[in-house]
Amino acid sequence: MNTKSHANSTAKSSTQLSPGLAAGVTTESIQRQVRWMTYLMFFVFAMTTDAVGVIIPQVMADYQLSMFQASAFHYVPMVAIGLAGLLLGRLADKLGRKKLIIAGLLLYSLSCYAFIAGDSALFFILLMGLCGLAIGIFKTAALALIGDISRDSHSHTRTMNTVEGFFALGAIAGPALVTLMIAASIHWKQLYLLAGLLCTVLVIIAARMPYPPYQASAEQVSLRQSMRLLKDRYAMGFSLAIALYVSCEVAIFVWLPTLLADYSGRFALLALHAVTIFFILRALGRFLASLILRHFCWSSVMAVFTALIFLCFALSMLLGRDWALWLMPLSGLFMSMIYPTLNSKGISCFPRQQHGAVAGLILAFTALVAAVAPALMALLGDLAGDVVAGFYLATVFAALLAALMLYNWLAQPAKAQLEKMSS
Repeated sequence: MNTKSHANSTAKSSTQLSPGLAAGVTTESIQRQVRWMTYLMFFVFAMTTDAVGVIIPQVMADYQLSMFQASAFHYVPMVAIGLAGLLLGRLADKLGRKKLIIAGLLLYSLSCYAFIAGDSALFFILLMGLCGLAIGIFKTAALALIGDISRDSHSHTRTMNTVEGFFALGAIAGPALVTLMIAASIHWKQLYLLAGLLCTVLVIIAARMPYPPYQASAEQVSLRQSMRLLKDRYAMGFSLAIALYVSCEVAIFVWLPTLLADYSGRFALLALHAVTIFFILRALGRFLASLILRHFCWSSVMAVFTALIFLCFALSMLLGRDWALWLMPLSGLFMSMIYPTLNSKGISCFPRQQHGAVAGLILAFTALVAAVAPALMALLGDLAGDVVAGFYLATVFAALLAALMLYNWLAQPAKAQLEKMSS
């Protein structure tokens, strides 16, 4: 991977604001608008992707599906997001951020509207795949754009935590809306109609809104060069850490409703809203991230929080569902800062001209693991006849993540590279 100083200088100059906008209120205003547009995009698509855990028990009952078959409602869009990030991420560097964002948002809104045209499991799964492809397109461009408007690695990390905070709010709204719809005998696919309407508004805003001027580098990153990132230790190190984290997170929002479905104790209301509570705590933590990261080293925070995540999973497995009812949602508070912080640090290890390609690679790992891990949990659950078997696998992932973050804190393997890219 070429990260020499002259490449860094070229990359930075290719994405800087034009001289007329380089300083003053106009530049700050544009960047503020871009940030809010990004916040809203993440909110809208989180409404659908993170509501799947509440949807899965419904489709299992409606279409007589096994856990593995029903998990296709999650892993198909995740695979599509991953492939879009891996294969199309570089287009954000080649075509510019705005074009790719508008194209992705348009495809997403059309896919959501199509949900009203059919009523079969296969039809819905195919549409979810199209939604995933669209998300992979506009999310990659948005992640690259955040890197463009961030002054340094620390600013990038704070902005990413805020962005993911809005994602967390969407993740609260989606499952809560589906729960209310089910209670009112309204089909869950109406959620996608609402998401399509909101996304249409975002397409109009994105088309009319000024973006920071972008000039692609004369030396474009090819698909082959993007694949070379698979050999880069920084790209792969952060991608592996994110993969382990995502394996733990999706275990909660995909399968926790199924784990607690048969709970009949005195905290039945808590069991019904366990995923929503998880997302609320995750959102709260992300909005507090800026304050926490101002006072503590990011690597120490990651080490401590991942150890607490592992503790929540391990105690849930040892003590049973009555404790999992409390500990699994609580883990959301400790998960809050892991993904945005690791994501921003991974992207910040590279020149700006490669932000789209790197964001695409990290997104690919995020989505593909988000597809595979719940599917493996489903297979174990089907074999054992109890979804708790899959949570033992998630506990192993949590242990590996905690060990990796402890190593990162003690050895600081990316410190020199982050300082180099910030200089």
